[in-house]
Amino acid sequence: MMTNLFSIFDPSTNLFNISFNWLSTLLGLMFIPYSFWLIPNRHFIIWNMIIKKLHLEFKTLMGPNSFNGSTFIFISLFSFILFNNFLGLFPYIFTSTSHLTISLSITLSMWLSFMFYGWINNSYHMFIHMIPQGTPNILMPFMVIIETISNIIRPGTLAVRLTANMIAGHLLLTLLSSTNINMPNYLIILLIFIQILLLTLETAVAVIQSYVIAILSTLYSSEVN
Repeated sequence: MMTNLFSIFDPSTNLFNISFNWLSTLLGLMFIPYSFWLIPNRHFIIWNMIIKKLHLEFKTLMGPNSFNGSTFIFISLFSFILFNNFLGLFPYIFTSTSHLTISLSITLSMWLSFMFYGWINNSYHMFIHMIPQGTPNILMPFMVIIETISNIIRPGTLAVRLTANMIAGHLLLTLLSSTNINMPNYLIILLIFIQILLLTLETAVAVIQSYVIAILSTLYSSEVN
């Protein structure tokens, strides 16, 4: 029984007092061998087309100075977040991306790696990013402070964006599903139709949010080259 509305996000799924919540992030490993030893089917061909399209787009965003194979980091990030977002749409499966534990760990580790690489190898280039072109001399100290703050909060904004979008849809579905007690049949049918529409919207949000995280991470990495 829910003690409050947010208790649906509590880690409470267990078997013999062994928590199975975070195991949902590892379920994708079960499907990896499938693509290697079986004949490629339509789903696998479509997924390869998506990966190739993302590779070309990320390569364009990162510019000519990027390392070979660096786009696959962001393709893996996109795949991991997309898979966990989709898992959250199934009943009784823990949505790991709705917790800052996962989302902040991903964004903070990537942001720190970008910052370490940029300040160690391209210090002059990183200092240039602190002051936009055409800034008056009197405003330069303020622009440095503003750009520093905006750079520091980047991993937090990425993590909160993903977490908030995952929580919002699940809360709305939970609120609607808890209102069907003692309702007329025609209202229940209408409610089911609305929930189907919301579930379709949540599917689109799962794709969009994983794409947004991957694109923004690519843009952040392109600034340190």
